Amino acid sequence: MENSQISYFTPKCVTNLFGILPDGKEVYSYTLGNGRGLEATFINYGATITSLKAAAGDEVVDTVLGFDNIQNYIQSFGLPSGPYFGSVIGRYAGRISQAEVTLNGGTYKLNANNNGNTLHGGLSGFGRAYWQMKRIQGGERPSIVFTYTSPDGEENFPGNLTIEVEYTLTPENELLVNYTAVTDKTTVLNLTQHSYFNLGGHTQTLERQLVQVTADEILEVTPEGIPTGNFTKVAGTALDFNQAAECPRSIDNSFVLPQNYERLAAKLYNPENGLEMTVYTDQPSVHIYVGGNCFGQLKGKEGADYHPYSGICFEAQNYPDAPNQPHFPKSVLNPGETYTQRTKFQFKHIL
Repeated sequence: MENSQISYFTPKCVTNLFGILPDGKEVYSYTLGNGRGLEATFINYGATITSLKAAAGDEVVDTVLGFDNIQNYIQSFGLPSGPYFGSVIGRYAGRISQAEVTLNGGTYKLNANNNGNTLHGGLSGFGRAYWQMKRIQGGERPSIVFTYTSPDGEENFPGNLTIEVEYTLTPENELLVNYTAVTDKTTVLNLTQHSYFNLGGHTQTLERQLVQVTADEILEVTPEGIPTGNFTKVAGTALDFNQAAECPRSIDNSFVLPQNYERLAAKLYNPENGLEMTVYTDQPSVHIYVGGNCFGQLKGKEGADYHPYSGICFEAQNYPDAPNQPHFPKSVLNPGETYTQRTKFQFKHIL
């Protein structure tokens, strides 16, 4: 069958109503297709990726976990462990120790939501924010831009912070995720994308899929997941993924990356259908997490029952708790500066 006869391989730029929030705001879904076998759908709730379809030969695989309706996205934050399916995480991805940061001599007590610490921005975070769709365009490199202004004092972080996230599909079957942000007061910032990937399809298990990570060290952490400030070599351990190995059933670790956007950070490969996803980023780490469990309380897309081995996250970001670790990479954003971050997910069919 010729590609021109398959609607999936037709470039597209489609907008639909996705749902209504309790306050009456409308949430829309936006679907972009590059005409070459990659199609992504986003919603302006959390600037969330709800679907990311890639071609594996004649098969079309939806590679990310998600929900069919806005109610389940809202309710998912009330699960025993909120999954943050596909959302942009901020103001600070990962954990901040004791929910506290010191800036310009002043101490800010943040909202604690994880054993007395702040996780993924606090009680609400950017994953539950109502983002504005600023621009959508088709063409050879279809893209969409979402923007959100986090007010001064939100989750007790200082500064009015304006963020833009741009998603772009390229002819090379890449999903580019580029962030920019500015603030009017000194603040801390660490953004990431929290999609759960499964190259067998979102209804499947990660069984037999292979993971590779370009990292010789991970961050040493306490039992609560707070970095100690030390680094641990992965050589000779179960966390050495410099050579591809089967996806672990449980992992929640920050891997130290070479800061080179053109160098592979991580890779996921499904030998059963030949679909491969490679991650590139300019961030100092990728936090890898396996999960997606909805505890039997919510159904995923297409009635899927998501479980602890449903998906794997590649959270490209700064180190957790960097505001409280002076030797970690800079996490402070000052007025007059612009935060930038870029991550790329590239899909290939290699059978």
